[in-house]
Amino acid sequence: MCEKHAHHSVMPDYSHWGHSFGHLSDENDANDARIYMDYNATTPMDPEVVEAVTVAMREAWGNPSSSYLPAVKARDIINQARESISRMVGGKPEDIIFTSGGTEANNLVLHTAVTHFCQSRVAAEREELNSTHHNDTAALPHLIISNVEHDSIRLPAQHLQQEGRAGRPHLQEGKAEVTCVAVSKATGRVEAEDVVAAIRPNTCLVSIMMANNETGVVMPIKEICQRVRAVNKQRPQPRILLHSDAAQAIGKIRVDARDMGVDYLTIVGHKFYGPRAGALYVNGPGVASPLHPMLFGGGQERNFRPGTENTAMIAGLGKAAELVNTHLSEYESHLWDIRGYLEERLLVRSSPPLCLGQIKSASTVVSLVRTAFQTHAMSPSWVPALWVVGCWPPAEESLPASEPPVTQARSTGPRVSC
Repeated sequence: MCEKHAHHSVMPDYSHWGHSFGHLSDENDANDARIYMDYNATTPMDPEVVEAVTVAMREAWGNPSSSYLPAVKARDIINQARESISRMVGGKPEDIIFTSGGTEANNLVLHTAVTHFCQSRVAAEREELNSTHHNDTAALPHLIISNVEHDSIRLPAQHLQQEGRAGRPHLQEGKAEVTCVAVSKATGRVEAEDVVAAIRPNTCLVSIMMANNETGVVMPIKEICQRVRAVNKQRPQPRILLHSDAAQAIGKIRVDARDMGVDYLTIVGHKFYGPRAGALYVNGPGVASPLHPMLFGGGQERNFRPGTENTAMIAGLGKAAELVNTHLSEYESHLWDIRGYLEERLLVRSSPPLCLGQIKSASTVVSLVRTAFQTHAMSPSWVPALWVVGCWPPAEESLPASEPPVTQARSTGPRVSC
């Protein structure tokens, strides 16, 4: 993590676990110092996070639902983590629901949207029995996602689209209809006008990721939310719910769920130096925003996500959020500096000038990156969260100077399609 104070260095020292992968090298290639750059897949836990997890495992082993001392300590740790995470995303502690990770959180949102739509439809049908005015309440719930979403959004949506048709090919409908909005070829973003154009009378959810893990492009979530909320004012209930998977943005840029206007926001700990645990921000769960559980059990997480809490992982998630709250401006500045430096060195060292999207070999990337850092004092292992895939927009074009740093990462374009 990036910190300039004496007690927290610019980046943690991961040499103790072989951050350069030297210990994995072939015997005949002992001098091959490899660089880990896959921080969008996962990050190592910050030492302070490791300590928080260890302390919780040792001292807070009690069941948080019980009343004895270790249980009280566990409950206090969970409450503190909920507070830290809520501050990190601009919400309230009661808006945070702990999950096993981002995949569960995303599935919970899609499940909620479909369930809420169906329940609202049943209520509408009951009202129509006593009314002479009849609406089309037979339509399936309609979901809007982008064509670059993570599989934990794309595949559940696809499953809902196909569910109920397995073994019955004569059926034309599943449980939901799904529209995949393509990103713009000019900007790499999901444009708000394209989302609005995809809305139907039966649309119940818009889910667009906040930052793409392959291109680094930050989506205009606030603008999309504003446009969809304007549509909501012109149509009957149920309203269109708004979700963003912020896995690739948290810890790198400022994330404020209330400012963006989302109803749901997915939080993934191992993307910002935390453990493999997650949470879902819900704006007023069960009150302002519906939330329907997928699991049923002992009543934990206010029945929204039952199951005895994983205190140690929640403690680590809370500590990672606390570090983001304290050091985000330094993290963002540091990431911007090294992203710019890497691109500059790659362009200087390549002849003719290189568009990363033209690279076909992983070994070429490794060679170029190693060369780029040969003359720089910073260790090449200090390269977190770099989007080094492709070249977006085309090399002859320039990006607006006003865009946030991560939107200026270059890419050949989206690789995921619906």
